This record gives sequence, C-alpha cells and structure tokens, in this order.
Amino acid sequence: MKLVFWGTPAYAVPSLQALVDAGHQVLAVVTQPDRRRGRGRSLVPSPVKQCALALGLPVFTPERIRHDPPTQQALAALGPDLHVVVAFGQILPAEVLAQPPLGCWNGHGSLLPRWRGAAPIQWSLIEGDAETGVGIMAMEVGLDTGPVLLEERLGIGLLENAESLGRRLSECTASLLVQALPLIANAGPGAEAERWQRLGVRDQSEAGLTYARQIGKQDLLLDWQLSALALHRRVMGLYPQAFTHWRGRRFKLLASEPLVLRLRDQLSDTVAPLADRWGLDAAASAEARPDAAAAARPGQVLAIEPGLGLVVATSGCPLLIREGQLEGKGPVAGQALLQQLDASPGDLFGTPDGDQPA
Repeated sequence: MKLVFWGTPAYAVPSLQALVDAGHQVLAVVTQPDRRRGRGRSLVPSPVKQCALALGLPVFTPERIRHDPPTQQALAALGPDLHVVVAFGQILPAEVLAQPPLGCWNGHGSLLPRWRGAAPIQWSLIEGDAETGVGIMAMEVGLDTGPVLLEERLGIGLLENAESLGRRLSECTASLLVQALPLIANAGPGAEAERWQRLGVRDQSEAGLTYARQIGKQDLLLDWQLSALALHRRVMGLYPQAFTHWRGRRFKLLASEPLVLRLRDQLSDTVAPLADRWGLDAAASAEARPDAAAAARPGQVLAIEPGLGLVVATSGCPLLIREGQLEGKGPVAGQALLQQLDASPGDLFGTPDGDQPA
C-alpha cells in the first residue's frame, strides 16, 4: 500500500523500517523539526528523520501541521491510501484525517483507554501497572479516542525501566502494524463507519479511562517521603531523568530496588537477601523495623553494601540505589557508585544546599 508515515522518536523507527521491509510504499515521512540539543546546542534531526533519510524517503518537518495548509496540501497530492502515525508528537487536524481513503491509523503504546496521551510508558511504570501493551487504533479528532483494531498485552517487570519497556513496545508496535495493514486494505475504502464495521474494531469504553500527561520538570525531583516502592517506580518510569541531591549536586538515580519483603521474589538474586534484613511483612508494625531504619530520616543512608550500592531510608522500607550519575560525572553502578559518592551511614540525600545532619 501507499502510505505517509508520521513519527518522531526512536520508538517509531522500528515501525517505519518494518513497513518498508514489508513492501509498503512510503511516499513521505512527517516528523518534528530539528531541535537544538547537547552542550553545543546544535540542530539535531529526530531519529525518524535520520532513518527516513537513510532509506531515501522524502521528509516533511512542519512546526505545527494544523497551521500549515501548504504541507497538508502537499501530502494530499501524494495520493496515499492511508496515514500511519507512531508517536508523532502533534495532533493531526480534521483536514489531514479526512485525506486518505483507508483512514489514519495510530500505533499507541498502552491498553486503551488506559493512558491516552503523551507519556503512556512512563505513567504505566510510575503507577505500578502489572501489564501494558500496544493498540492499533483508528484516528479521530479526539485524543486517542478512536476504536481499536488490534491489541497485544505485555507484562511489566518490577525492575523494568522506561527505556527497556519502550524497546519492547516499539517492536510490538511494528509487528502489529505489519499485521494490521493487510486487514485495512482488505476492508477497502468507503464511509468511515462502514469501514470500521467491516474491520470489526472495538470501541473504547469510558471505564478505566486515564490520561498520560506529558512529563514535566516538576515530576523529576524525587520525594524521599514516599515509600520505597513509590520511589522505585518513579526511578524506573522517569528513567534516566529522576534525580535527588547529594552534597549540593544533582544526582540521577538510574537503577534501584525496593527492599520490601513481599516483593522478594521479584528482586535480583543478589539483592533479595537484603529484603530479609530490611523489609517488613505486611502484618508487621513500624516498630519492627531494624533500629537504624526506624530512627532514620527519609533520604538518610542506612548502610553501604559492597558491590551493590546504598541502602537509603524512605517513609517505609528502605530503597537500594544500585546505579546513578552525579552531576558532572558519568553513570556508575555497584562498587564504582560507592567510590564516587564516598558515602557513610547517616549521610543524607535530598538536600540541595549540601547540608548534612550533625
């Protein structure tokens, strides 16, 4: 089929490549404009643009497609059968949605209607969802409101972060799109409602509806008053951007494990024994915690675990910090992390002025 592909981040690259490999004719690729990045603030093309250029495909980079009639008209003149959208980053206007005879189809990284919106992967991790998935959805003017043609579910592991989950979902999206396009072609053109009926799409229910708002800078600072599990979920979901402060410098947490006894079987093999030492059974009282944990302030270092990381107090069970990146330094894990931070029991995370307890 002849199609126009819309996408921007690395998440969308496998889908573009898979559609080309499946023999579909990609007439053009639409992506976000080049953005200034890095210390030199040089213009950097999106991952999708880089892939498109490597494949020799025409590229459009509208700043705002809804306010760009010339680009809309140029895309319509190409005569695509359908549009395919994967993490483009802008809402397509009605004028564009109405162009292709087989419609506009979106590969979305959640189990709709849960996590409509911009950051479904991050919020599924932050909120501790046990599973997520991918839906191939017919696009409407509303935000991710269209009926779902195909769907695949994926479990979420306790120690999975946004990057690793995103890779799995992006590959799943690519596979489902390749499956979906022959179905869409066989259903043929015609009135939207009739095409959807022939395809047997599933209308989204309003039950279980949630919105995955864009992650903002205010979301990235960790609050040590949270529980170990809540902190861990934010470290994983915001990877690699969640941060705290250490002796007056920013410190990104890149990997952690919550030392919660009921989660012991989901922890890594080397860390599970620490849950026996520091974790609490659900029926235990707060007074049953080890003395060091019971007396500590949230964010205070409780123990140094050679080769593993730092045990840090929270509002409940402690959190093990396994990997991080101190401002001005590179990422380090295990023993290298301990050497870089040079921490001692009693030291405190979360103080931007660098003050430590007396």
